[in-house]
Amino acid sequence: MTPQQLRAFCLSFNASAEEFPFGPEASVFKVLGKMFALSALDARPLTVNLKCDPDEAVRLREEYEAVVPGWHMNKRHWNTVTVSGLPDAKLRELIEDSYDLVVAGLPKAERLRLDRP
Repeated sequence: MTPQQLRAFCLSFNASAEEFPFGPEASVFKVLGKMFALSALDARPLTVNLKCDPDEAVRLREEYEAVVPGWHMNKRHWNTVTVSGLPDAKLRELIEDSYDLVVAGLPKAERLRLDRP
C-alpha cells in the first residue's frame, strides 16, 4: 500500500478526517474528533499507528514482525504497523478494526449516525 492509498483508505470511512495536530509531517486520521490512525506518510519505511483490542494486539505482535507496540502511544491499546510487512488485505482489516474500536467508544447517537451501531 502506498502512502496515497493509505490516506485514501483512512478517509474512505464515514465522518473521517485528516488533521495535523503534531505538525505537517504527521497525518492524524480521526472519526468525529477521535484518532484511529496516525502516520508520517513521507517516512520510509511507511508505518501507521492503529488502535487495537489489547488481546488481539499481543497476538498480532507474535504473528507478524511488522507489528510492534505503538510508538509514542499506549502500548496496550496501540500497535505500530510497518505497511510493507503485511498483505494489503490484512492492513485494511486492521485499519477498519481501529476505526470500529474508536466508533464503539462514541455515544450511541453518533454511532447510529455513522451506520455502525
